Amino acid sequence: MNKIIQIVLFSIITTSTLFAQQEKGIVGYNNWLNSWTEFKPNHVEYNEPTQILSGDITEDTKLSKRDVYLLLGDVFVTDSTTLIIEAGTVILGDFKTKGSLTISNGSKIIAEGTQTDPIVFTSSRSVKKPGDWGGLFILGDAPLNTFGNEASINKGLKPSSFDNISYGGENSESNSGRLSYLRIEYAGKRTKDFGNFSALTLAGVGNMTSINNVMVSYSEGNAFTVLGGDTKLRELVSYKSSQNDYAFNFGAQSNLYNSLAVRSPYVSSSEGSRCLYISSYDDKESANSTKKATNVIAENLTLVNISEDLEYDMQVGLVKEAIFVDKDTSFLIDKSVISGFNPAVILDGGIKIDNDNLQKIQFTRTYFNNCNGNIFVENNTNNDDLESWYGSRAFNNVYSEGPDIETFIDPKSQRSPDYRLRINRIIASNDFIDDDDDDE
Repeated sequence: MNKIIQIVLFSIITTSTLFAQQEKGIVGYNNWLNSWTEFKPNHVEYNEPTQILSGDITEDTKLSKRDVYLLLGDVFVTDSTTLIIEAGTVILGDFKTKGSLTISNGSKIIAEGTQTDPIVFTSSRSVKKPGDWGGLFILGDAPLNTFGNEASINKGLKPSSFDNISYGGENSESNSGRLSYLRIEYAGKRTKDFGNFSALTLAGVGNMTSINNVMVSYSEGNAFTVLGGDTKLRELVSYKSSQNDYAFNFGAQSNLYNSLAVRSPYVSSSEGSRCLYISSYDDKESANSTKKATNVIAENLTLVNISEDLEYDMQVGLVKEAIFVDKDTSFLIDKSVISGFNPAVILDGGIKIDNDNLQKIQFTRTYFNNCNGNIFVENNTNNDDLESWYGSRAFNNVYSEGPDIETFIDPKSQRSPDYRLRINRIIASNDFIDDDDDDE
């Protein structure tokens, strides 16, 4: 056999094997976290701001890479205008005024960075801490499950018009813009009456909005909050956020694909926080039962808790469950990795464990690793029925106990960790390629 053909064949087999190994959890032939992410954001220095953003932006505006922008107070993009942010642009959230940016219903944000030139929202302080500034709100007119199908962002924002914080409607296909290769760092300011901001809130956002390759680091509130709407989310990263990594509510219809949550027990909120929190309402009386309940379909997620002493941290209560599923919701997770939690999943105590509800809550082809129990009902220490159900061969779930260094390709890297699943090392056999120069 011709040597060139052999080399090509070897490459194809090696690549196929690598992809097959990484079928569960985040996937990619290459580590897609490279280049655009930053796992030590406090070590990055930015220039002083040259431009100030404040009040209402009522005309189409473009932010350019050559300037550094300061979000002063609550900033709103209004009047059906578009805010364009050039790749490589840096926007600083003002610490003193707890700056925030809201894209009001009907307006758009086009913030498209690149792998080598991401857009960065971060704190204005030289020594940055979680909660230094507000966060980013994107509001649309896609449906909610509330009566009247409209709501407002009640976080203590100070708009010039109530319309600037309203969201919801009838348009599932609404378009609020595009986000890609974008980082949001040290957001999540705390308010006295309304709790913490989320780093990125998507409220009533429709499925023509593109959200991919967005990293949230060290948020004092949730990293990503999805309120109603119809969203498709890809290649998202939540890193050491204090509260929930991904929270869904108010009838959200969401697909979350190939995304990562890295939790640390040493920065998590004392109130408890999870990688995924799925609910349909805060108050059942305010929800319209004739409308769609929250439905989240998650595929190829990696949810990992990193701990210096996992067993001890579990014993003292620093580690919670990875996923909480509330009643009156639907949730499906497939081909994912859940590693190092206590336990992996908790279902709300109001969920009756019967065939109807189990059909709406599915765990398939998922790798449960190093968890203190897998799937439980809240306040119930006996999960034998759920273990038997989800442990069935029909669901093809896998259970294991192994340290991170053996579970993931390179979780210890300071600059560019690789959280793709590693089952076995790929070693090329010396006998695979014939060293002879014959053509036979």
